[in-house]
Amino acid sequence: MRNVAKKMVSFLKKEDGPTAVEYAVMLALIVVVCIAAISALGKNANTTFSKIGSAVQ
Repeated sequence: MRNVAKKMVSFLKKEDGPTAVEYAVMLALIVVVCIAAISALGKNANTTFSKIGSAVQ
């Protein structure tokens, strides 16, 4: 029983968990920014190609 308690205390004292959570949050924010940027660029490209297509016809 003491062995389990020691392992539990050791696990709770480790700082690996919070670090992993911080990295996960940063990764999620980066993904959101990338999706927003790609979406904005896609809309601009679509508008540009539509204008060029209508000018060519």
